[in-house]
Amino acid sequence: MIDRLTLHNYKAFQHAELKLGPLTLLTGLNSSGKSSVLQSLGLLRQSYESGDLALSALTPEERQAGRSTNVSGRGFLLNGELVGLGTGEDVLHEDWNEDKPRIGIAVDEGPYYYGWTAAYEAEQNLLPLSGADLPDTSEGVRERPDGAAAVTPAFFTGPFQYLHADRISPAEFYPRDHQVAIGRSFLGVRGEHTVNFLRHHGKDTVPEGPLRHAKAVSDRLIDQTAAWMGDLCPGVDIQADAIKGTDAVSLSYGFQGTLGATKRRRPGNVGFGLTYVLPIVVACLSARQDALILLENPEAHLHPQGQTQMAALAASAAAQGAQVIMETHSDHVLNGVRLAVKQGRVTPAQVVLHYFRGNGTGAEIVSPRVNADGRIDQWPAGFFDELENTLDQLIA
Repeated sequence: MIDRLTLHNYKAFQHAELKLGPLTLLTGLNSSGKSSVLQSLGLLRQSYESGDLALSALTPEERQAGRSTNVSGRGFLLNGELVGLGTGEDVLHEDWNEDKPRIGIAVDEGPYYYGWTAAYEAEQNLLPLSGADLPDTSEGVRERPDGAAAVTPAFFTGPFQYLHADRISPAEFYPRDHQVAIGRSFLGVRGEHTVNFLRHHGKDTVPEGPLRHAKAVSDRLIDQTAAWMGDLCPGVDIQADAIKGTDAVSLSYGFQGTLGATKRRRPGNVGFGLTYVLPIVVACLSARQDALILLENPEAHLHPQGQTQMAALAASAAAQGAQVIMETHSDHVLNGVRLAVKQGRVTPAQVVLHYFRGNGTGAEIVSPRVNADGRIDQWPAGFFDELENTLDQLIA
């Protein structure tokens, strides 16, 4: 699990260190840096999968000096399957204060620390590694266990999902790509491979634990998905089928009426909400130990009750061993996380909250904490206080 993310001269951040937990909520105003945090992790994974980031063994001198990694490779691949960030000019923090600007990203993963620093090249979309270390912080250098060999970060090779805010909309057909949905078990950044994933893995079982829905008719993924979706739309069931003679799959919904099951309906006839949230439900239910799930705006197209349930699902995935990092603008998602803590789905120590706000030159981060009763220790200005502000004006 990633315990800490360090960003240096990266987009909104001149230098920032963010604690991450099993369930991390990123909130704040638009363009305050929330998406940039998720994108930085996507950038590292994308660069590794393309072969542009690598790790090599430490030398004895480096071990003695406390160095945690010896990185190699070509650099940061800014545009690819997971993120499209443009060129170096789009990524460099505008108020950098070095003779030669460099962009750095580092992660702490248990006892291990991995850092990469790239040279700035304004018009390039592959930023070459510079070989320099990130600046020292007040916490000093994170040391690795004596004699430990260099290892590849688990989040480079472990189960991974990254769902953007712009997800699949209701459609007649969805792609049937074996390599992505089945070979890599990846749903796609828009969730476009979710239906094919369900078609192939629908009979897989959801392990016993917090993710098992008590009202599901079985422990199969397809039935567990329907049960969680039923919290958003009661009585729904899901069917994913291959279309014979094509490279496409179809999705349909059924609903339990007063006289039993009604005819099946196409996604376009049941509104955006169900199809938009389907990839998130499948990503959480199919997550296994040490999976990393990045979610942008899981509340989109959901009514308030559904948004609260999405938080319960994410908390359950974290309790079952996954790491979930969510960007959200919804107070219902926040309150759903608070309720999950109070109900014991997750512990206060498993939940990390970060509120982002602009300070004129970049992003300022405030990190409220939640206790066992679901109460938050501080409410900085702008942190989900709009309801109170509006009510004050209404009753004035």
